[in-house]
Amino acid sequence: MAAKKKLDVDPYTVVESLRAALDDAGIVFPSLRVDPASPELKLIELGRVRADVADLLAKTLRRGGRE
Repeated sequence: MAAKKKLDVDPYTVVESLRAALDDAGIVFPSLRVDPASPELKLIELGRVRADVADLLAKTLRRGGRE
C-alpha cells in the first residue's frame, strides 16, 4: 500500500505522539526528534537504536501493538 503524501501535519506534534505510542509499548528511541535540516520536508529523525529495541519494535508491530 503506497503512503499518501501528506505534509499538513505538525512534525513536533507527531514526534510527541510517536514518543508516547512507543513509550506505551516499552520502546525508547533516544534520538527521536524533528530533523532541523529539512523544515520544509517535515522529516522525523528516528535515530539509531540497539538491536534489542529494534527487535521489540518489530514484534510489537507484528502483533498490532497489542499485548
